[in-house]
Amino acid sequence: MTPATTPAQLDTALRWRYATKAFDTRSIPADQWKALEQSLQLAPSSYGLQPWKFFIVVDPAKRTLLRSHSWGQSQVTDASHLVVFTRQTSVTEADVQVFFDQMVSERRADPVKLEPYRRMMVDGVVKGMSGERQREWAARQVYIALGQFMTAAAVLGVDTCPLEGIDPAKYDEILGLKGTRHETIVACAAGYRSAEDKYARMAKIRRPLDQVVARV
Repeated sequence: MTPATTPAQLDTALRWRYATKAFDTRSIPADQWKALEQSLQLAPSSYGLQPWKFFIVVDPAKRTLLRSHSWGQSQVTDASHLVVFTRQTSVTEADVQVFFDQMVSERRADPVKLEPYRRMMVDGVVKGMSGERQREWAARQVYIALGQFMTAAAVLGVDTCPLEGIDPAKYDEILGLKGTRHETIVACAAGYRSAEDKYARMAKIRRPLDQVVARV
């Protein structure tokens, strides 16, 4: 496969990216947004179980309400798009079966040969984790998807800002998630930086490579 980008281009995109504090009014073009939605669909997860759902908040009134439960952060209302990342509150054997059946169908595989994998998912996640451990595990998967989304956006020249300074319970209430199988973990604004955002001109502060990468 031909690489979609070069190492130098990737490095440039990641150094350009920052947690954007002020967005302007530009909208992300439809084709680029479609690619970013697909980056969410294609995000990796443990076992491939994808214990999540991503809510794109398109209703301005809802975004205004969400901002009031996000410490007033302007990114919630001003960015082109707002994504709310939710985890699945539980993983059942039925969930595993749906995933397993899709795998068998799309890969035209022998279900008998894949049965050990199905059993591993059931034993490892459904039966092997308490409810609280399942929720913690699902939250970690959500952050994998968040990282992929932000990287994909940077490669496309789209700004993002991850938002943990939110009230997840209020988000669930506003988005109608109470009583469903999903609950808010984190949000992410996406769009284009404002010329007024002073943080865009600040140096990126990171520890030296040899302090964060070790070879053993």
